[in-house]
Amino acid sequence: MPENWPQGALIVLGASEEQIPLYQEARRRQIPTIAVDMRSDAPAFPYADATLKISTRDTDAITDALGDIRPAGIVCGASDAALASWHALALHYGTAYRYPQSALAAGDKAAFHEIAASCGLTGYGWTASDNPDEVLTKAAQLRFPIMVKPVDGSGSKGVTHVTHPDHLPAAVARAHSYSASRTVIAEEFLPGRPLAIEVFMHNGRAVMACIKDKEFVGGGFVVKRLRTAHLPSATRDRIKATVERLCRALGITDGPANFDAVLGTDGHERIIEANARLGGDGVPRLLNAAYGVHVVRALIALALGEPFGEHLAPTRAAHAALELIGSPLTVKGELIAWEGVAEARTLPGITDIELYAQAGDLVRPHDQSGHKIGLVVAAGATAADASAALDAASALIRPVIRPTDETQ
Repeated sequence: MPENWPQGALIVLGASEEQIPLYQEARRRQIPTIAVDMRSDAPAFPYADATLKISTRDTDAITDALGDIRPAGIVCGASDAALASWHALALHYGTAYRYPQSALAAGDKAAFHEIAASCGLTGYGWTASDNPDEVLTKAAQLRFPIMVKPVDGSGSKGVTHVTHPDHLPAAVARAHSYSASRTVIAEEFLPGRPLAIEVFMHNGRAVMACIKDKEFVGGGFVVKRLRTAHLPSATRDRIKATVERLCRALGITDGPANFDAVLGTDGHERIIEANARLGGDGVPRLLNAAYGVHVVRALIALALGEPFGEHLAPTRAAHAALELIGSPLTVKGELIAWEGVAEARTLPGITDIELYAQAGDLVRPHDQSGHKIGLVVAAGATAADASAALDAASALIRPVIRPTDETQ
């Protein structure tokens, strides 16, 4: 650890590939950064001015290691694990922006159901408990199919779609193993159009809102594609008003949040869950491609106590689509090479290509959000234009992966 930490630094909680844009923006502004992440090989470490290899959950260890440092601000991107620390460290250091403690309720799917009900939103059947037997008994009384999840999970980890009560024990055991609180939630499955909603609040209003369609890997529940959704204006306005109300109920008057929802066949949306933070999976790049907004710049400005609304003002009205690249294998493998990337970068409409794995890296099956190895973003005047550009790029890009010995 450095004997002298950079003064006036931005402490960034987390150093995954999702956080790299935070470090890039801080460097653009010549603000030193201290990266906190327990992994010695965290992908964003090379972008930081100093690194602290400690769990982002361990606030006491973080403050002990940093000593008398006075940071300019604390920030976290697409990481649920660090949100409680964001609040605690902001209080400890007295930073201009303090992540609201009330927003932590979004990380508990059962608590969020209660909040949604308090806002008058139509719900659906669910049950949650830290007692697996209780979950099994009550879940069997729900309308099948159902979704079984860790109550505090993210990134599709530990999630199972259950079509018959006989499959409940295995699903509950799996979700239980992924839950930090050892609590499992079972929810009735909602048929309809899957949506993801991104907002950035300013003075209690959503000054930036984007509704996206979602497509999944192999019919599962890991996101494969996101694209700006074409919806009637009345539906769009109603969904925006709904998530604004939820943000205020969570105590988010300033800052980002994102929501998963389903637009049912009855034309009404059901909000499934919330994340009181920036969206992951490259969403900031999609928002910039579609609207010219800079949510990462806005978040850093917010963390530093600066005006941030100017970064959220749209400068264009396009459509954008994003594809997450994962291993095509169902077993672990070694990435040998990337093919077609240079050609894809030259295609009209392609705005971003990010590769998170390099030759020699171990890659896993794309059965969790965290197992993605790259992404591609495209923009166009229409949704069809953006999707066509993305299709063309995806047809060119190919990760060459060799199964490892342990999986053969």
